[in-house]
Amino acid sequence: GYSLYSTPQMTLVIPYIVRIWARRKAIAEGHGYYALNVTGPMLQFYEGYYNASYPLSKSDQIALPDFNAGAMENWGLITYRETALLYDPAISSVGNKERVLTVVAHELAHMWFGNLVTLRWWNDLWLNEGFASYVEYLGADYAEPTWNIKELIILYEVHKVFAVDALASSHPLSRKEEEVNRPDEISEMFNTISYSKVLHSYLNEFAFNNTVYSDLWDHLQKAVLTTPGMSLPHTVHDIMNRWILQMGFPVVTIDTATGNITQKHFLLDPDSVTRPHDDTHRRPHGVIPLINRAQIVDDAFNLARAKVINTTLALRTTRYLSQERDYIPWESAIRNLNYYILMFDRGQAYGVLQAYLTMQVSPLFEYFRTVTADWTRVPTGHNDQYNQINAISFACRMGVERCRVLTSDWFREWMLNPDHNPIHPNLKTTVYCNAIAAGGVEEWDFAWTMFKNATVATEAAKLRSALSCTKVPWLLNRYLDYSLDPAKIRKQDCTSTISYIAGNVVGMPLAWDFIRARWSYIYTEYSGGSFSFSNLINGVTRRFSTEFELKQLKQFKEDNAGVGFGSGTLALEQAMEKTAANIKWVAENQEQVMNWFSNECA
Repeated sequence: GYSLYSTPQMTLVIPYIVRIWARRKAIAEGHGYYALNVTGPMLQFYEGYYNASYPLSKSDQIALPDFNAGAMENWGLITYRETALLYDPAISSVGNKERVLTVVAHELAHMWFGNLVTLRWWNDLWLNEGFASYVEYLGADYAEPTWNIKELIILYEVHKVFAVDALASSHPLSRKEEEVNRPDEISEMFNTISYSKVLHSYLNEFAFNNTVYSDLWDHLQKAVLTTPGMSLPHTVHDIMNRWILQMGFPVVTIDTATGNITQKHFLLDPDSVTRPHDDTHRRPHGVIPLINRAQIVDDAFNLARAKVINTTLALRTTRYLSQERDYIPWESAIRNLNYYILMFDRGQAYGVLQAYLTMQVSPLFEYFRTVTADWTRVPTGHNDQYNQINAISFACRMGVERCRVLTSDWFREWMLNPDHNPIHPNLKTTVYCNAIAAGGVEEWDFAWTMFKNATVATEAAKLRSALSCTKVPWLLNRYLDYSLDPAKIRKQDCTSTISYIAGNVVGMPLAWDFIRARWSYIYTEYSGGSFSFSNLINGVTRRFSTEFELKQLKQFKEDNAGVGFGSGTLALEQAMEKTAANIKWVAENQEQVMNWFSNECA
């Protein structure tokens, strides 16, 4: 049965009831308090932001143990996975807390933009989701102002979408109404005062009605024309249509000698020649603002993959990382270096790559060991807590022995006393994974037992992910079989479990063989219209970088044409394109990358 928190008595004065529903045990243990406490303030914020009152008399939110999506913005009763709504401070990490905050913020944003005013057809779903994805950061920042969460947009949204939109198989945001009809097709797809006026007029005109994206442009244009001192070089329609009716984004080149500026469509794998880059000036990294440091690294690696600049120039942006202590630049670097790791962790270049990155991450590992008094304290800053996780995770991944001993000792201490877990919630994901990777059957079986006994969804999720980290092939094959047994792994978690296994260099070929042999069954039993099929194909194929793997991909597409790929259709096309680009990139860059890492380690 379900119990609830009800808050008509909240000290925050709001003219509607806010309630959290969940399993009785979860409510009794206080796991709904955090979501409850941020919902009221965020609803008030959105009322001011949209300049429109919350249109219902109550806001109910319910956590479901079995739920395929992350959340769904049903008007008046928002549904969530337990991991997206429930938070236990004794067990859950700072990342779990942030997920609850941002998912709740996203769903509440939809109460106006999506529910009060609904787009006419699925082809404009991008505006509904895109707008809420942006506004969620504003609502979350209002509820947790000390987290500086708006800074994370650059990592979570901008860099992420650029990586996909740089592919030739990308597509425009908006499509014709008749082109979007099936669920899997849907799955694939000013200043403050003036902005507030626009939203107010838009929401009021179309309240309880349907719109198309151009209706919003009309209201934006009206604000431009009626606001004193505001002007644009082109109409809002002209400006926005360039972004939504054509795919991709531009790369802008500035000639510092002549001042000439040129722009062209940025593609990850263009037929172009390497361009010289002479900006070799170096300066202390602290002079450059935090977000710009992250952008410089991300831009350099993407420009190098597109052959606009040399690969070694991009790698040079990582030299300073041994001095970097902030999360956002480190996270940007790790995400980009991850491509090099994926391309080389099965070949001879990996040794020197690992040696170089060990040099870069070791100072960060030692820094956090010192500031946390030998791992006995938690960093105070929100992003510092994230970077402590990076320090341990990346150091262990690069084979830093002190890190391996640390995580294995913590895990062994837990194994000796299963009722008392000494591992801080923030560090559980990385400690569990690295201890299981360094261990054997005993560690895996212990983690499996703890997973089956877990009563908190976030704890179960951490263990389910960590079980994929073992380097023992037969354990990974057994775990793949478990993923298709609903008595062992919930159906909602099947595809992500296979993806976790594929993320392991030992597990990748096992997972690929597994889904090729069972695709028809997986597709039929686990819903081809689900978002998860896109993630599954991306997860299993992201290391692909050989002609043989490309041939296998094409054969997989041909063999299963009659079965279909659902929401993974576009992902499969992109996987083939990315694999072809990876093959070409490795052939062109492996030798110079090896030489560069070797020279840096000399």
